[in-house]
Amino acid sequence: MGPVLILLGPPGAGKGTQARMLEDDFGLVQLSTGDLLRAAVAAGTAAGAQAKAVMDAGGLVSDDIVLAILRDRMAQPDIAKGVVLDGFPRTEGQAAALDALLAEAGTRVTAAISLEVDDAAMVGRISGRTTCAACGEGYHDEFKRPAVAGTCDKCGGTAFKRRADDKAETVRDRLVAYHAQTAPLISYYDGRGVLQRIDAMGSIDDIQQALRAIVTQVTA
Repeated sequence: MGPVLILLGPPGAGKGTQARMLEDDFGLVQLSTGDLLRAAVAAGTAAGAQAKAVMDAGGLVSDDIVLAILRDRMAQPDIAKGVVLDGFPRTEGQAAALDALLAEAGTRVTAAISLEVDDAAMVGRISGRTTCAACGEGYHDEFKRPAVAGTCDKCGGTAFKRRADDKAETVRDRLVAYHAQTAPLISYYDGRGVLQRIDAMGSIDDIQQALRAIVTQVTA
């Protein structure tokens, strides 16, 4: 199996955008926790059925169920070139469990890449986000506008939506939660010698170039 990359960073740091770039450039498969859960539920797998029961009851899916779904997904042949994890792990406990899962497969985390941001600037960045209602392509009022105003570059759609939790006050609360819960992962992976840092306040192209350099280095 190819490299196992983890993207770390607070909401709005660009993890999803950069993960898609890594898919296109290196053939890596983006594994997003939300997408994995939805796919497992739709497929009716054992772990998916467990997740559905929990979600239908209004509960939070346990780490054990998420890991079972991740284990099933990583057994598929299309991940041979490697994966990039987006949104998992979120805690040190999840990171340790992921290490154990990867060890079962005879591999380990190749690099954990921290997208470093300035909290105050992030509030403006996130509150300006919009998404194409048809295909989900992301845009920003300032940093990433469609080439033709009001028209999606990817699919030509003309309807855009803004997430309710992208309001400035909500964003500040999410950043506080991130630092309290997920930022300790930076120390976790630093201690294992696999942490890489990128200044994520630059342009999307600058961040992509830095990411490409890191992935090229760790996969050489």
